[in-house]
Amino acid sequence: MAKIADSKNQKITTSSTAEYFSKNLQQVGFSSQVKAVLTTLKEAVDNSLDACEDHGILPEVSVTVEKVGQGSLKNSDQIRVRVEDNGPGVETDDLPKVFGEYLASSKFGRGRCSRGQQGIGISAATTWAQLTSAIGARVISKTDKMRKAIACLVEVDIKNNKGVIKDRETIDWDRPSGLSVEFLIDGRIQLNGDAGLLNYLNGTALVNPHLTMHYKLPDLEPNTIERVSTIIPDIPKATEPHPHTMKLGEFIAHSHLFGRVKVNVWLKKGFSRIHEGVLKELVKSGGIKASLLEKSVDSLSEAEFKGLFMAIQNTQLMAPSTKSVLSIGEESLAKSIQRIGAVDFFSVVTRRPTICDFKPVQGEVAVARLEDRSVDGDGPVQVLRFANRVPLQFDKSSCAIVHAITSVNWRAYGLAQPREALPIGPYIVAVSVVSPFIKFKNASKETIDASDELVEEIRRTLIQAGQRLSKHIRREVKANEL
Repeated sequence: MAKIADSKNQKITTSSTAEYFSKNLQQVGFSSQVKAVLTTLKEAVDNSLDACEDHGILPEVSVTVEKVGQGSLKNSDQIRVRVEDNGPGVETDDLPKVFGEYLASSKFGRGRCSRGQQGIGISAATTWAQLTSAIGARVISKTDKMRKAIACLVEVDIKNNKGVIKDRETIDWDRPSGLSVEFLIDGRIQLNGDAGLLNYLNGTALVNPHLTMHYKLPDLEPNTIERVSTIIPDIPKATEPHPHTMKLGEFIAHSHLFGRVKVNVWLKKGFSRIHEGVLKELVKSGGIKASLLEKSVDSLSEAEFKGLFMAIQNTQLMAPSTKSVLSIGEESLAKSIQRIGAVDFFSVVTRRPTICDFKPVQGEVAVARLEDRSVDGDGPVQVLRFANRVPLQFDKSSCAIVHAITSVNWRAYGLAQPREALPIGPYIVAVSVVSPFIKFKNASKETIDASDELVEEIRRTLIQAGQRLSKHIRREVKANEL
């Protein structure tokens, strides 16, 4: 009984978002030392590319990853990761929010095909640096309005989920605008393989034809991947979520973003495909009183929310618009795939945007055959997976993309394939899925949830690419017989 009494008297405490993630960094990509290096690099590059595209700038990104000593963790190295860009830079007052505050993002919940959306990743990288080297993110930033650049150290105030600027100074920087961020972290560098840095950098270049990337990695000569397109992607406007994709709790939480507005205003502004005609239908056939739609959304009871939610779920709505998706395009992808190695044939397919699970989606596929037939000729094809133009390098087997690839009968297109497995041969199969509402299986966004509708859409794209490959192989066989 004493134990029960003691447990009742225990004080219940709360923790900040930063405290939670500092103790659970494995949830956002820091579950191993190899992942820590790759995730840190990825988050910095994602931010650079998003910033450049948002401001209509052709991105030029420089990456440096190097060992600088022994790490504080067991069997770790101390790694310096530095990423510089020619983007718009970040205003001084925003630096602590960008690099030191969780869930502080200009893209959170906007329904855009941007790489970063949650406002977690780059702050998690700062936290990892802080925990393993006791130093946060070293940042240099310059906007086109600044005469000199700002150099500072940004750290996370973990207790209060706030970014803190230290060692601030102004410096000369030989560029009109841009940003440089450097992390000193514990980790291990892996260059090759699915989880390797080279795979990430080459993959990023593949799905970003407009990107010029310079990189310097350990034991390798400095390298530059030049852009093959000068077309800056026109990022579509944000789209609101479709109400048929939501659960009741999400529906109620969504209302909290709008404060004191009438229910009818919230429904029309907060969701896609709800308009005045739908509201009239809810009153006429859905059992919703017209007076409820005139109420303030923050005054609704749980029962009223539930009744409204059920009425909307039982009302037939138009599918979401597909105008919010962003494609790489067959022409640009065809040019870009030739940057990843010597290939003697490639097939590129961009399907029209469609709706999967009430969400706009577009799939693109590139299948390339390597000139060097001895490279993995007896092994499975190399699979490159992308979500919103970001490489996915972990948890491959449970990803919707791999499910789709293994579901295709590649033998019909001239490739060897064990049953229910990846095809075999010196090929690269690259699959890109773009959507403002991609459903990932975890917060670290390592793999795409394999819904039946999405797998089928990817499968259809792969079949089209396979058919083009098959025609080429048949022509080769016929030519050799002559």
